[in-house]
Amino acid sequence: MKLKEINRTAIQSWSPAQQHPIYLATGTSAQQLDASFSTNASLEFFELDLTEPSLDMKSCGSLSSSHRYHKLVWGPYGMDSDGHPSGVLIAGGENGNVILYDPAKIMAGETDVIIAESEKHTGPVRALDVNPFQNNLFASGGNESEIYIWDMNNFGSPMTPGPKTQPLEDIGCVSWNRQVQHILASASPSGRASVWDLRKNDLIIKVSDHSNRMHCSGLAWNPEVATQLVLSSEDDRMPVIQMWDLRFATSPFKILENHTRGVLSIDWSLADPELLLSCGKDNRILCWNPNTAEVLYELPTSSQWCFDIQWCPRNPAVLSAASFDGHIDIYSIMGGTNQAQSQRHADQISNSFGNMDPFGTGQTLPPLQLPQTAAPPLTVNPLKKPPKWIRRPVGASFAFGGKLVSLENTKQQPPSHVVHVSQVVTETAFLQRSDRLQATLSAGSFVGFCQEKIDVAENEFEKTLWSFLKANFESDVRSKYLELLGYNKEDLALKVNVDGLITQALLTGDFEGAVELCLHDNRMADSIILAIAGGSELLEKTQKKYFTKTHSKITKLISAVVMKDWHDILKTCDLQNWKEALAAVMTYAQPEEFSTLCDLLGGRLEAAQDAHLRAQACLSYICAGNVEKLVSCWTTAQDAHCPLSLQDLVEKVVVLRRAVEQTQRSGPAAIGILLAEKMSQYANLLASQGSLSTAITYLPDDAGQVRDTPGPYPQVSQYPPAAGGGPVYQPLQYSSSSSSAPPPAEPPGFLSQYTQPTSPVYPGHPPLSQCPSSSPPSHPPFLPSSSSSFSFSAPPSSGASFQHGGPGSPVSYMPPPPPVGFSGTKLRKVLTNSRRRRISWPNGGRGVPLALSAPLLRPSSSRPGEHFQPLQSIPAEKIMKKPIPEEHLVLKSTFEGLIQKCLAVATDPQTKRKLDDANKRLEALYDKLREQTLSPAIVGGLHSIARSVESRSYAEGLNIHTHIVSSSNFSETSAFMPVLKVVLTQANKLGV
Repeated sequence: MKLKEINRTAIQSWSPAQQHPIYLATGTSAQQLDASFSTNASLEFFELDLTEPSLDMKSCGSLSSSHRYHKLVWGPYGMDSDGHPSGVLIAGGENGNVILYDPAKIMAGETDVIIAESEKHTGPVRALDVNPFQNNLFASGGNESEIYIWDMNNFGSPMTPGPKTQPLEDIGCVSWNRQVQHILASASPSGRASVWDLRKNDLIIKVSDHSNRMHCSGLAWNPEVATQLVLSSEDDRMPVIQMWDLRFATSPFKILENHTRGVLSIDWSLADPELLLSCGKDNRILCWNPNTAEVLYELPTSSQWCFDIQWCPRNPAVLSAASFDGHIDIYSIMGGTNQAQSQRHADQISNSFGNMDPFGTGQTLPPLQLPQTAAPPLTVNPLKKPPKWIRRPVGASFAFGGKLVSLENTKQQPPSHVVHVSQVVTETAFLQRSDRLQATLSAGSFVGFCQEKIDVAENEFEKTLWSFLKANFESDVRSKYLELLGYNKEDLALKVNVDGLITQALLTGDFEGAVELCLHDNRMADSIILAIAGGSELLEKTQKKYFTKTHSKITKLISAVVMKDWHDILKTCDLQNWKEALAAVMTYAQPEEFSTLCDLLGGRLEAAQDAHLRAQACLSYICAGNVEKLVSCWTTAQDAHCPLSLQDLVEKVVVLRRAVEQTQRSGPAAIGILLAEKMSQYANLLASQGSLSTAITYLPDDAGQVRDTPGPYPQVSQYPPAAGGGPVYQPLQYSSSSSSAPPPAEPPGFLSQYTQPTSPVYPGHPPLSQCPSSSPPSHPPFLPSSSSSFSFSAPPSSGASFQHGGPGSPVSYMPPPPPVGFSGTKLRKVLTNSRRRRISWPNGGRGVPLALSAPLLRPSSSRPGEHFQPLQSIPAEKIMKKPIPEEHLVLKSTFEGLIQKCLAVATDPQTKRKLDDANKRLEALYDKLREQTLSPAIVGGLHSIARSVESRSYAEGLNIHTHIVSSSNFSETSAFMPVLKVVLTQANKLGV
């Protein structure tokens, strides 16, 4: 796309890459005249301002000159030292002149602008190039094989790279190597190129085409490969660009052929070595990939030849082309439209008439407007490949499981496309502690684990907490708890008297000691009451000394011991004496009420204003074995969110859950919402560190349901272990027409509770139930439970497959191939005559067995090769569902009644279809209620929704719905909660 243009018949040079803003220097071209036949010459400087939509470039300065120029080169010499803030412009004149200009002074309007000048050459200076490594050095080439190396620090004494080449000829171009600073190449119109080594001050190699038709017009080094260069030919008989490698300099190793007439100029992009520009006598400007000889881009040009083309050093997407029609055009290779150019042409036509009255009509001409029916702007396509400067040199992205995917675009040729996947571990200490916990779980060494935690505890509370956890794995747990609270029967004799001793004796169950202390202290009433609890013998000994009834501080405790009313004492006791209260419960409470009493005390402690007392509630919950409340209390007390804090919590939870399992001799307790959330966070953190196998063991697992990884990651389901290995995790793929979200998988083994359906038997094929399979029978293929299309295969040896189109549609069963020797003609006949096998899906296909209702096939005779004949149909088996528990029947009646009310008032067919579908899909909820697989929290939430429906508070029901979904396991609720939301939304909308 054309960006700017300059109306000049001139040669050009861009400002160095270090210069900002970008300038373009132009000099009157030697041996060319413009349309006015003017013999004047000048240097001009134009600023490239791409924010200005006009095609005109702003002139920033000019200098009248007595010279016309063959070549201009703008180097960065002096920019770093501020000696020449805009660098130095080097000009090659028609009379052997080499002139150094200061562009900054020219643009500032000063007169003393020439830095140095020399007439060392004997003819026109057609070749110039600045050394890219030492910008004070530049090379020039003229007639009779003259090549000079100039040092701008010592301009008066140029050197030669070596003896002149023979025969003597004009030097058309010179170029410094882009990788090795002392290598220089020169080329002449005869087609020969010479390579010089300035360290040896000698010619090291010559390259030339053996056809003798190569008239060299351009020379350029590969920006990245030091031994490669290109030569262009201006001969119409050989309009090519030759690519040479000096390691094999006998002939060009690649030839770029697309121009139809001679090539006049070339330029190799320093920003992307896969971009090479060329222009020729065929009025074309091409952009090549020299590595593949492919033309990547062709610029739209005028009908005149372009004799010079250059990349902009600072903006690599911009190039300039000087043509013989008196224009220098600025282009972008990134595509665009010609709208600005069309408007410019219209403005030029309008301005040529001005606002005068050229026809004497007495009226001025209105502004010229383009017709509304003008052709649409021409859109120019960009490069076929992204240029290197907009490609990412490196890239990285984090993936699930702590994987880091990275890429690097190397400079090697051909480029390597390698993606690196590495494991990133940021929480080393966290993983080490997690591994230690896993080892403890595997070995069952909880006592040693707890002791380690006690030894390294940073504070007394942490030490006490782990001591209580350790006590769960020792004999006589309550006695250990009492010791940890500071009460010991053996130490009682060493104590002094008063109320504290009596209390300790009572808390340790030493009735006789307590009575003796009361008698010693003349507390007869207390001693008699205690004696009653201590037995008839002790009572008889004490009653005779009882004279009066007295009251004391521990009367209430005595009453509780005798009357066994521990709820009252725990509700009313002073929380500062929580240890005594807890010790009393440990001593006297019955096993069936012990946990409840500990929970009661823990609740009071947790609600206290004192932060120290709130923290002590954790000990009560440990004694009660209440994991969920321990999690809540610990989370509130710690108020930390680092991985190691989460590890602390998980260690305590795991140890306590295992202790509860051992002491109560029961299976794993149900996981509450808060614990499930913490476990999910823990599993997610483990997964982010790459510990996937450990993470999967911590995901909340309720009633054998499939465990879903939390967070915005693809759903991963655990398949049965592969042969000889651990679990294999594979993503489930769905193609659903009703929703973009993938439906959840049914829990493993969800078919195992039903009778295995009878499967067709074929000669040479065992029944499906007997076919070998890589997975155990209790783990059938996972089937989606919402409206989606899917297919799965029967065991490999059967060759059968199933396809399902969604709820309410039958599942097609494709029979396996017939035995070997069964002819193709007979097979075609069988397939034509026998209908597809179908599998019925009651209740929309959710959690029901596969019941085949298709005729079996058998050969009509025992002779091999005979076709199969249909046998009798096997009816689908009837599935007897369990009844919904009576306390949950209200859910079914409420939701079904709501749907019927909505159907009664709905007029839109689409709404009715939605409600009918919802009525069917809610069967998934009723199935879960029958099997009692829903957690208590979800069931309670559903009952709250039902009460909201009865009171017509649908907005409140939707709020409860949102809370359930956000705080529950996705796989547990996704089969019915979206449907329930649809029903509530429609009810709210219809106002039923």
